[in-house]
Parts: sequence; C-alpha cells; structure tokens
Amino acid sequence: MERFDCAIIGSGPAGLSAAINLHQRGKTACVLGAAPGFLSKAEQVDNYLGLPGVTGSGMIDQFLSHAKEMGIVPLEGRAANILPAGDYFMINFNGEIMESKTVILACGIARAKPIPGEAELLGRGVSYCATCDGMLYRGKKILVWGLSPEAAHEANFLASIGCSVTFVAAKQPPELKEEIRFIPGTVKAVGGEPVVKWAQIGAVQEEFEGVFILRSAIAPDTLLPGLALENGSIVVNRSMETNIPGVYAAGDVTGAPLQVAKAVSEGLIAALSVADYLDRK
Repeated sequence: MERFDCAIIGSGPAGLSAAINLHQRGKTACVLGAAPGFLSKAEQVDNYLGLPGVTGSGMIDQFLSHAKEMGIVPLEGRAANILPAGDYFMINFNGEIMESKTVILACGIARAKPIPGEAELLGRGVSYCATCDGMLYRGKKILVWGLSPEAAHEANFLASIGCSVTFVAAKQPPELKEEIRFIPGTVKAVGGEPVVKWAQIGAVQEEFEGVFILRSAIAPDTLLPGLALENGSIVVNRSMETNIPGVYAAGDVTGAPLQVAKAVSEGLIAALSVADYLDRK
C-alpha cells in the first residue's frame, strides 16, 4: 500500500501549486486526478501576472511542465472517497487504497447537483465507484450513468464480473462493449426503500438493483463526510485548514473569486500549512 505525506485531490492550478511547494519542503505528495478542468476551455487569460494573452490550455500545459520537471506527475483517475483512519487518511482512488498523513482538497467545483433520491440512497444501491462496489452487484441488473471520460471502462468492468449493465449517456462511447445495453439520455431520479429499486431515464421509470453515477467530480462533503460547507464551498481559515484536522482545501473549491491567481496562492498556503502540521506532529 502506497503511503504519502500528503494526497492532493485535483491537478489544476491549486493542486499543482501545492505539490511543487510540498516537494520544495521535502514532503512526499501524490496528485490524484488529471482531468483538465474548466481552465483548459478558456480562450484567453489576461489577468495572470507574467503570462498575458495565454490560452487556458496553454497555461495548464506550462503548469504541468513545471511540475513534471520536479518529478510530479498527476495520476489519472478519480478519488471516490476519503476515510480518516487514526494517523492516516485512506483514499479510494480507482479502486485502489492509498494512505496519506494529510489531504489537500483542490478538486474545483462539482457543478452537478444530486438528482432526487441520490443522497438518500448513497451506499444503499447508489455508488460512485464501479471498481469499489462492483462485486456487490454480480448477477444483478444495474444502471451506469456515464458522466466522466472513464465511465465506459467502469461499465465494461461491471459487465466482465457478471452484472447486467445498462449504460446511459449523451452519446455512446466507442469503447463500450457491444453486449452492454445503451440508452441515450440522462438519469432524472432514483428511488426505492430501503434500497434502490428503480431509476428514471428521461420520462421512463425502470427497475434496477443498483445505480452507478460516474461523474468527473464528486461533491466535497460526499468525498469526505463531515466536511463543513457554506453555500456549497469548503469552509477554511487563512491557513486553508478545514474543520477536519489534517485536511486542507485550496482553489475554486473554497469559493469566489474563481481565479487562477487565487488558486495558485491558496495552493501555496495549503502546502506551507501541511508542511508545518507534519513537522509539528
């Protein structure tokens, strides 16, 4: 099992800033999640000091190049959940467990709102990770809602272990196995008592025994239960500390202004705070 001084969830400006500053202070860090984020779609960024007129994707490329020169390479995938376990945090990443003494949440904004029934049935038929929970649904009829680039691969995995899979997405991914039933559309709601018994796809309700909602980003308080939020943003102090000891946050996930300069500076502050926390412990 891999162990680190700090696990950084998110590979945007805040996460990469935190990673290089932890590296400078001799701490081991892993950057989890390599999705490009919303910055990559910006046509031009004019308000970042020293880089006038750069595109969002060009800025990200420069940040990644800087990090890679220091040996920091973000790991592609998604963190499904974080569990405090004594002196460490257990992070479920792509179905594998990692251990870290501290965590920096730099995962940006989870813009999608939960659908009706999702929060109530989480852990009772609703899951966010196929490789984590798939074996619980062998031989059962399940629905996979593909909202992330890796969703088709997770659906293929579920089919390979004996699940009867229906895949719902805006369009059919070319890598989806032929035997998997595909429905174009969106999932509107899930329901059942005490566990999932149905899902609504568009206007049609159909029986299912499990629903995997595979988004690119997970709401912070779902990722780490007990995390204090205010208006959907993580509550932090000036040291970027959250209400959970050993957990810090930086970037868009802490709220407005949603600017690259703020994200980079908060990543730096979070890294300094983590280094101080580790040295004191």
